This record gives sequence, structure tokens and C-alpha cells, in this order.
Amino acid sequence: MIRHPFHLVDGSPWPLLMSFSVLSMAFGLVTWLTGAETSSAIDNLSFVGSLLLIIFIAIQWWRDVLREAKSGKHTIYVQKGLTIGFLLFLLSEIMLFFSFFWAYFHSSLSPTVELGATWPPVGINPVDAWAIPLLGSCTLLASGFTLTLAHHATLLGDKDLSLISMFITVILGLLFLFLQFTEYSNGEFTIADSVFGSVFYMTTGLHALHVIIGVLFLSISTLRILFDTFTTEHHIGFEFAIYYWHLVDAVWLLVFLIFYWWGS
Repeated sequence: MIRHPFHLVDGSPWPLLMSFSVLSMAFGLVTWLTGAETSSAIDNLSFVGSLLLIIFIAIQWWRDVLREAKSGKHTIYVQKGLTIGFLLFLLSEIMLFFSFFWAYFHSSLSPTVELGATWPPVGINPVDAWAIPLLGSCTLLASGFTLTLAHHATLLGDKDLSLISMFITVILGLLFLFLQFTEYSNGEFTIADSVFGSVFYMTTGLHALHVIIGVLFLSISTLRILFDTFTTEHHIGFEFAIYYWHLVDAVWLLVFLIFYWWGS
């Protein structure tokens, strides 16, 4: 028998079940958003059911991955492979946001006659960059600092400092979401107000969704630190949460500079 440091994954039903669940949820979501005449309570129930099933499958799938890690199957080579895969995922996220930045620059650098040949378009009162957006930017930057502190504390084996820093990071993430909600509530334009409103709310809303996912990611990492499932040598899940959150930070800085300051 040939011995190697790589992990050959056992057969699992989760990838196939997840694909069908995502497809079902996509159909339900499109039917609900378009307000089609065929939309009914059954379609809405199908969407909600598919979403709950996705959450259930994700939890079971991650449970299996954690069991593999605890059993020693995640060697250094396996961890490198997982890291490369996660970095490729982050690259796809960067390209997703890049498409929205491209749409914004395409419309703003050469505004059409329909927009009044000016940017922001005629009739649009943009958000003041030096109010809530600036406070949100400071909040996210502070969360990046506390998260880095938690990472160094984990490397040094200081559990208490790591937990305190992670708790502050999660609170700062929730505060940013509250500020974003407040900004949306007091906004003077909507997503239906020309391409400016469409691209603005699609980009900032997509970022807010990533912040929500990031807060959940960090919250789970905090619980794992609390229950000692991370060690100073093996905490790749925590590192993935850190990479993800720093990407969220970096994207927001570009959003603030381009959408709120330069574009307004």
C-alpha cells in the first residue's frame, strides 16, 4: 500500500443534495422577486424550505469536515490544498465586486443624456460620505485591528485575549450592519432611481450580505476558540475567517472611496 500525506475524501451525499437544494431555492427566489402570476404560497414555501435545507446540509457537511480534521486527516499538505481552494473562492468574490465597480465607472465616467449628462444623475441627492459611511468605515477598520489581535493571541496561546478580541470584532461587525441599516432607512433615493441607485444599492447591499456572513463566520470561530477546538498550530478555519473579513474590509474601503466620496 502506497502511503501519502493527502486525504482521499469518503463518499458523501452532501454535494449532490446541496446542488439540488440551491437549484430549487434559485427557482423559488426568481419566482418571488419577479412577482410572476404563477407565484403562490406553495412557491414561497418551496423557497423557504430549500433555504432551510441548504442550512441543514451545510451544517452536516461542515460537521464531517471538522471530524476529518480532528481525526488527523488534515495534514500540512491537505491544509495547503484547502487554503488554495479558499483563496480561489476569495478571488471569485473579488471578480464579483469588480463587475459592479466596472458598471459604476462605465456609467459615471461618461453619463448619458438620459442621466442629464452629469453624475450623480439629475434629481439624485447622494449620501453624505462624511456622516454614517465614514463612521462605518472606522468601525470596519477597528474590527480588522481587533481581529488581527485575536489571531496573534491565538498563536501565542492566550485564550482569554483571543476571546475578548473576537467578541469585540463581532460587536463591531454588528454595529456596522446597524449603521448600514440606518443609512438605508434615511436614504433619499431608492434602487429604482436610475443606474446610480441600482449600482449603489446592489454593491453596498452585496457587501452588507458579506458582512452578515463574515459575522457568522467569526461567531462560529469564537465558539470554537471557547471550546478549544483550535490549537496554536492547527486553526485553519480561523484563518479562513480572517482572510474573509479582511477582504470585506478592503472592499468596503474601495466602496467608500469610489461610491461615497469620488462618485458623489
